[in-house]
Amino acid sequence: MSLNDALLDPTGERETSERPRLARPLSLDGLTVGVLDISKARGDVFLERVAALIEARGIKVKRYRKPTVARTAPMAIQQAIVAEADVVVEGLAD
Repeated sequence: MSLNDALLDPTGERETSERPRLARPLSLDGLTVGVLDISKARGDVFLERVAALIEARGIKVKRYRKPTVARTAPMAIQQAIVAEADVVVEGLAD
């Protein structure tokens, strides 16, 4: 696995763990797309536009928001995403 293929977890783990990437779906038709706002400034504007474009294609969207950018998503949000969404879009930028 090259560095370009690696997903790094920024949560400060002392030991890294490798998890294989899940296969991407061939289509979003019939799936629910989760949109996770990590509470970065103006990220909600970008993600709302992304969600609207997805919904315009007739695809169901569920919206989620972390209470703060400084911490990982609370377990309740993580569990809701796992239970309610098939794929997730998360916007990261500065």
